[in-house]
Amino acid sequence: MAAREVLGETPGLHREPAVFLVICSGTCEYLRSFCSGDDVIFEFNGNRLDIDRRELWRDGHPVTVEPGVFDLIEYLVLNRDRVISKDELIEAVWDGRIVSESTLTSRITAARQAIGDSGQEQRLIRTVARKGVRFVADLSSPATAVPDPAAPTLPPRTMDKPSIAVLPFTNMSGDPEQEYFSDGISEDIIMGLSRLRWFFVIARNSSFAYKGQALDVRQIGRELGVDYLLEGSVRKSGQRVRISCQLLDAGTGNHLWSERYDRDLTDVFALQDEITENVVAAIEPELVAAEGHRAERRSAEDLQAWDMVARALPHFWRFTAESSAEAIIILQTAVDRFPDYAPANSMLSFARLFSAYVGWSAVDRKEAESLAFHAMQVDEQDPWAHVAAGFLAMTDRRTEDSLRHYRRALELNPNFAAAIGFVGFTLALDGRCDEAFDCFQRATRMNPKEAFTNIFFAPYGAAYYLAGDYDEAIRWGRQAVQLRPGHMGGYRILAASLAQAGRLDEAREVMATLQRLQPEISVAWIREYVPYTDRVIDKFLEGMRKAGLPD
Repeated sequence: MAAREVLGETPGLHREPAVFLVICSGTCEYLRSFCSGDDVIFEFNGNRLDIDRRELWRDGHPVTVEPGVFDLIEYLVLNRDRVISKDELIEAVWDGRIVSESTLTSRITAARQAIGDSGQEQRLIRTVARKGVRFVADLSSPATAVPDPAAPTLPPRTMDKPSIAVLPFTNMSGDPEQEYFSDGISEDIIMGLSRLRWFFVIARNSSFAYKGQALDVRQIGRELGVDYLLEGSVRKSGQRVRISCQLLDAGTGNHLWSERYDRDLTDVFALQDEITENVVAAIEPELVAAEGHRAERRSAEDLQAWDMVARALPHFWRFTAESSAEAIIILQTAVDRFPDYAPANSMLSFARLFSAYVGWSAVDRKEAESLAFHAMQVDEQDPWAHVAAGFLAMTDRRTEDSLRHYRRALELNPNFAAAIGFVGFTLALDGRCDEAFDCFQRATRMNPKEAFTNIFFAPYGAAYYLAGDYDEAIRWGRQAVQLRPGHMGGYRILAASLAQAGRLDEAREVMATLQRLQPEISVAWIREYVPYTDRVIDKFLEGMRKAGLPD
């Protein structure tokens, strides 16, 4: 099976360069009367619901709303003239996926809380016994708002979730016919970033209002009310194209990240896909790191749910025992304070599982599993929840369950380089070496600077070891221990590979280092805790025994 099939992709499937909005029955005509590219805004009981920007404001203050909760509120408002059955809600908001009664009830409760209602009062969202629910608030007429670049349309955002706008990429080719290509790149990146659960992405209509205008970054940031801006340019010469982009702090104008992509212009759509994949994969860790720095400058009392996750992640991504412990403390505090914030639950689950896997701490696997599945229940579109569940299954040697969860994470965020790497990790531990190589190469190509990329060096070495290429396994094992000295997997694969290559003195020296770092290691310990599957673990243990590991 090819790696792209393992990842759930369909070979030969090409997408059309258009975006289709599917609106369930009963809303199309209603929207068509006033949706002409402008923002659609509803006001009710002190709430302001901006459909296009996907923003909710109450009493003049922004309200942090999970995307699924926003979808539910939007659907009820647009269909306020009738009772909506539970089956219809599931079809519209969950795309027909199977969800539990408790998940549906939890989502409705969250929707009520977001707009200042409750299950007891039911002033705005009313439950109709044995029928469904209906939005019953008095609603102002739908309004439209066109952003005016000369004056602020919204105050600066203060909501929990940080925000980013993608400005239209500048066509520097001197050829008006290439405008579609530069616009297409911008639109694809907007769509790709909208898959990131950490961030609020300003809609195309708002950011494209600045097309062709040379304005100060800070002014645009104030007018759009965003924290970050991505801008870029496209220059075509013959059959070559250069795409440059940079990420900016909208508050200060400071430069955070930049990259340049030089490519052959052969298949336009394939090129747009590749650039989008690389840009989105590269931007996510940069944005999270920037948010972490912001959170560090705030007092603990001022931190909201996202701030706490953002503060924890840079600690975790250092991949040391001390920094991992610090991240887990922060994430546990976030879960205690915000128990229904999905990213805090999913990241705490993964951090605990990974820390235990590399030997830094013990873990209650049942508790970690509970955290991951609670995150899914609160927000089934949180990709890290599926990564945590996939990692749990991988370390239980449940290969197919692990791959299923990673595939789901990639459905939710196709540009999730870490999830692709974990697919390769799982395949390597099962001896499916060629497929693992494809995944590792793809994850690295998407974002070679990703913090997670180098934790796959040891699994990369394991795949080469199981394929019988011990020299390559040694090379990757050495890189693993040089970059991550606290990652025991690198020492294990390096010792086994050196031994199998006949370099026994070097192998025993590495084994001595490993035993000093991890005194409890033995053949029995590896059989219990290192998740090579049954069909390949004996080959791995053969090298470890040659390196001097006792039973």
